[in-house]
Amino acid sequence: MNSAVKDILKKVAGWPEEDQQELAELAREIEARRAGVYVLSETERAAIAEARRGAFASDDEAAAFWKRHGIA
Repeated sequence: MNSAVKDILKKVAGWPEEDQQELAELAREIEARRAGVYVLSETERAAIAEARRGAFASDDEAAAFWKRHGIA
């Protein structure tokens, strides 16, 4: 591991959890590109499972959302 990576990893320990998670996701993407295999995060697995169950907003729910936000 080069010194630049070592230095930034020391700083990462003091970052907020959200920023650490973002870095972890970016590192997973780089590793997937290098290895040719992408490993899903637990959040991605949960989102896929939700989609497979058909757990989407209804048309009425979506319309209400857009209306609340002044888009529709």
